[in-house]
Amino acid sequence: MKSLSRLMAVMRKEVRQMRRDRLTAAMIVGIPVMQLLLFGYAINTDVRNLVTAIADEANTHLSRQFVAELGATQVTNIRYRVGSTAELERMMQSGEISIGVAIPRDFDRRVTDKTRAAVHLLVDGSDPTIGGIANQLREMSIAFATGATPPKQRLIEVRPYYNPERRTPINIIPGLMGVILTMTMLMFTAVAVVRERERGNLELLINTPVTSAELMIGKVVPYIAIGLVQLALILVVGRLLFDVPVRGSIIDLYLAAGLFIAANLALGLFFSTAVKTQFQAMQATFFVLMPSILLSGFVFPFDGMPIIAQYIGEALPITHFIRITRGIMLREASLGDLTGPLIYLGTFAVVATTAAALRFSKRLD
Repeated sequence: MKSLSRLMAVMRKEVRQMRRDRLTAAMIVGIPVMQLLLFGYAINTDVRNLVTAIADEANTHLSRQFVAELGATQVTNIRYRVGSTAELERMMQSGEISIGVAIPRDFDRRVTDKTRAAVHLLVDGSDPTIGGIANQLREMSIAFATGATPPKQRLIEVRPYYNPERRTPINIIPGLMGVILTMTMLMFTAVAVVRERERGNLELLINTPVTSAELMIGKVVPYIAIGLVQLALILVVGRLLFDVPVRGSIIDLYLAAGLFIAANLALGLFFSTAVKTQFQAMQATFFVLMPSILLSGFVFPFDGMPIIAQYIGEALPITHFIRITRGIMLREASLGDLTGPLIYLGTFAVVATTAAALRFSKRLD
């Protein structure tokens, strides 16, 4: 009986402590509810609304009808119209489009010719979620050709760029690189300031001439080096075991990875200044990690998600880093082709570091 009484006393103490800890109590309810709502609406394995560019060199009534029916499938989101196949290839290399549709000048004649494809469909094979569209669009093309002319079975010729063999590791590893770095970098720094406080080292740091900004930067820089070592390890293992190429500049990849690592470390530091315990810091890390995996385009089609989920995904550093890694490693893109994601990562790192330094100063006051 005494043992049971002591056990009940400990349990009551833990319940009271959780009640007083508002952040933990909010996470107990908030994390499962928000994750269910967010992912229940956002995750969609159907490929929809892929950004598409059209190069209609024929510009006839029949070619315009084909483009209209292509848009009606809802698989494509026809956002650009260009003048040549070369322009389609340039836009695909820079990541502006996922699909390019090249319609040659003799489209009307090709529609009736069973020996030649009438349309060339350029598909970005660096994204694993896009490869499955070929069958959907082929069915549409067969129906179009059958309705417009005598039956034809090969209206569209699909050209998968960057991963013609459709090997899964080539698609997965560039994205997995971002997931691994996000997980480790956030965990390392999310507990940094909290650990100093729990060990009693924070008071010692306060009494030194070190400023808040210097403390934040000093905590971030060593982990950047660790992250770059992890990047090298991933690249070596990916090359040796899975034959994953790096078609672009390895220096460009490291420069972009440095920005991405800094952004994640700064976010982890901000969490560390916002929570009171290491357990809360780990909860905050988990809260960011799951959306980073599911809303970044790593697993599910980014363009097929609802707008609100896309906004959340765009706010995550990993979304932009995956675009960079797939661009450099698979599409041989340069940093000049990827200025948008780079600017976002740099801005995110500066803003998060500043916010962490300001919060740390406020807590010291």
